[in-house]
Amino acid sequence: MKQQAGSPNLLVFGSPSRYVQGEDATRTLGTEMSRLGFIGPVLLLASSIVREQLEATWQVAFETENIPLTIQTFGGECSQNAIDAGVDIAKSIGATSIVGAGGGKCLDTGRAIAATLDLPVVNCPSLASSDAPCSALSVVYTDEGAFEQYLFYKKNPDLVLVDTALVAKAPTRFLVAGMGDALATWFEARTVIEAGSPNQLNGGTTQAAGALAKRCYEILLNDGLSACQSVNSQTVTPSLDRIVEANTLLSGLGFESGGLAIAHSVHNGLTTAPGTHEYLHGEKVAFGLLVQLIVEERPQEEIDEVLAFSRSVGLPVTLAEVGIVSLDSSMLSAIATRSVAEGETAHHEPFAVTASMIEKGIIAADSLGRRQG
Repeated sequence: MKQQAGSPNLLVFGSPSRYVQGEDATRTLGTEMSRLGFIGPVLLLASSIVREQLEATWQVAFETENIPLTIQTFGGECSQNAIDAGVDIAKSIGATSIVGAGGGKCLDTGRAIAATLDLPVVNCPSLASSDAPCSALSVVYTDEGAFEQYLFYKKNPDLVLVDTALVAKAPTRFLVAGMGDALATWFEARTVIEAGSPNQLNGGTTQAAGALAKRCYEILLNDGLSACQSVNSQTVTPSLDRIVEANTLLSGLGFESGGLAIAHSVHNGLTTAPGTHEYLHGEKVAFGLLVQLIVEERPQEEIDEVLAFSRSVGLPVTLAEVGIVSLDSSMLSAIATRSVAEGETAHHEPFAVTASMIEKGIIAADSLGRRQG
């Protein structure tokens, strides 16, 4: 699927039909789906860990509402093969709605299955590790984990339900990765606004999207470190609630309706280096943001603020911290070339972006991160 047709001359804002967040929210999943008229059969695609944690709760939640449920364990990669397999299962059970429960790749796969079959989709993120749950797109990778393409859909999820008790029990690294993804939201949206470039809905950016993106950054600075401490103690606190909302809802609306720029393009470029595949989306985006700010020649105090925040919560600021210990010229060229491929969001900048500029930006960002490490 290609990006939806539109025009930057028309302001476009997209969002889920309903967003629900709170401690033990999973218990309300059946009720929330009934409220929207989703009476099943339901195919629920779940990561293995989340299935172990929640299967009993799901069974009760769906039985209470008399909704037929089939649970399928997610294989780990949002690839075309995984999507095709899920479509076959959904057809075999006569599914009338799809639920994804787990991390971003699980949700992306569920969304792709639903879009292929033109069915309603519900996203239940178990982590606050990216801003994907609220969006109308999936990121598809090869079976080996290299970025392949974006799939754009005609609508956002029908329901996003976030159980903060799950987020609090997950390793802190996932919350921090979500903050890395969210960290880029305001800076990329600002660039798109300044350039008059299209957002991810191929329209102009509304004031609402810009305000949400900026608020997202403010919450990160105010609550990021405290939220990490909450997860370290597996406790749901007000600061964790705010960060979960920033990572999931504010960043989700802000990136899609605000727009993307160099930071996400560099992420896509980094996926061409095998050493980066063990690192999370938001970790690579955080490094990509440093590259963006350097290429854009933003004020040093702004770059220093982003660096200081990243260091405080443990986000990568060097190539070594995203798995590239030794960077040779051919690898750097491959990363930079992929970052400026046709259709990449690096071209949303208000100036022409070349592979050479990205190469220099990567080297400068890595050097700055090492100096201040």
